[in-house]
Amino acid sequence: MSPHAELSATPGTTTRWQPPLLVKASVAWHVGAGVAAAALPIEWPWAAGAVVLNHALLTATGLWPRSTWLGSNWVRLPAAAIARGEVAITIDDGPDPEVTPAVLDLLDAHAARATFFCIAEQASAQPVLCREIMRRGHSVQNHSQRHSHRFSMLGPRGLADEIGRAQQTLADITGQRPSFFRAPAGLRSPLLAPVLHRLDLQLVSWTRRGYDTLLRAPDRVLERLADGLAAGDILLLHDGHAARTSAGRAVVLEVLPRLLQRVDAAGLRPVTLARAVGTEAAAG
Repeated sequence: MSPHAELSATPGTTTRWQPPLLVKASVAWHVGAGVAAAALPIEWPWAAGAVVLNHALLTATGLWPRSTWLGSNWVRLPAAAIARGEVAITIDDGPDPEVTPAVLDLLDAHAARATFFCIAEQASAQPVLCREIMRRGHSVQNHSQRHSHRFSMLGPRGLADEIGRAQQTLADITGQRPSFFRAPAGLRSPLLAPVLHRLDLQLVSWTRRGYDTLLRAPDRVLERLADGLAAGDILLLHDGHAARTSAGRAVVLEVLPRLLQRVDAAGLRPVTLARAVGTEAAAG
């Protein structure tokens, strides 16, 4: 599958997890290297080198947030949403007691709906605000329990604990279990996909990223998000960990009104991920 392929998997479906081609090939590669080393012990350095190269490929793929080579990963909305002229604004790392309420007001002013990928620990600290996101018609989804910088290095048990705890935390706060997951910084490993499958979660990355946790110039962030904006785009902004302008204002608050104007001028409609796939009643 192409790393930019559109994916059609829908949360809530129960199918048996199938390892992606790269994972199957890696298993075969390891077995072949082991057989070769056993049959020709003198050649073990070549076999070991082949295994190291394979691990390097897997690591590089995990460091590429928009790659689909490690399993199902939404980089664009499904075809039906594209046909309806929809885009998804996704907002990560909150809820933040200062920034999130202002973001909600801006969205309300433009009758726009967004998907908030919340860190469960942050949600626990701001449960009323988390429920307010839902009350205003937006969607709360899983961005892990702690947003650990070591997330992509966790083993199967650690991933299951980190994501599963977040599922339960967010469900307890909002009354709805998330259907979508975004990895911290988009970084992951081949071990993530089967964990998400067991938890009935769909991995989502993005089409356009503003880098608004790093860039302090709203114009630069806006152009990264809006230049060539098209139906099906998944846009990434942050209410948590937001960079600040020279005046001390969160960059997202300067960018969002102008972005929504550009969305409207393009004849596009900002919807939640759940609305884009027709599961909003079940997913928020």
